[in-house]
Amino acid sequence: MKTLLVTGGSRGIGAGVVRRFSQEGWRVAFGYHQNEQAAQAVARATGACPLQADLKQEHQLSQLYGAALRQLSHLDALIVNAGMAWSGLLQDMPTRAWDDLMALNLRSAFLLSRLAIPGMVARGSGSILYISSIHGVHGASCEAAYAASKAGLIGLAQSLAAELGPCGIRVNCLAPGVIDTDMMAHYSPADKEALQQQAPLQRLGTAEDVADAAFYLCSDEASYITSQVLQIDGGLVL
Repeated sequence: MKTLLVTGGSRGIGAGVVRRFSQEGWRVAFGYHQNEQAAQAVARATGACPLQADLKQEHQLSQLYGAALRQLSHLDALIVNAGMAWSGLLQDMPTRAWDDLMALNLRSAFLLSRLAIPGMVARGSGSILYISSIHGVHGASCEAAYAASKAGLIGLAQSLAAELGPCGIRVNCLAPGVIDTDMMAHYSPADKEALQQQAPLQRLGTAEDVADAAFYLCSDEASYITSQVLQIDGGLVL
């Protein structure tokens, strides 16, 4: 049975990933931070194993990885999905807010990858997937820190793809556009409609859209695909 560890799996894109891989018969462990009720609901629905950790804290992240290995025995795939945003002018952003955002969005990807790579190298196979963002590809006004962190994931993925390809390990990125999850709860119906009209496909993305792409890139069907950044944006950026 193939195995997956995904971070941020209690809601949104992460929960979609847990559902998709579990439906395909993978054994899944997922990280969550605070919402135990949501995590347990995902676990009950999928049979996946919920693991609590604050990924900004290195020792908790290490404990998460160790617990995942005890549950799964090995990792076929690692998906780094957990992230946070900060909106506003960069000149108004506190240093602590920058540090927290980078710790979760980028540093946790480095730390988890560093933990997972030796086992994948020993097995001669594996897939690492980072959930970046369309903002990591093209930037965004008032999202400078978020965009920088997501661009960092792309650089990390492409560099690791070159490093680890000879070991049989593939590394890719997804760059979602406007995805209709609870992160958009503060958007008005009019705002959502305006965003919908901007995309050639005339709809917002779903967690399932991203999860389907994630499953493909981690599956054997994508065995010759590495170092890629796949935009899941309905054609928003042509």
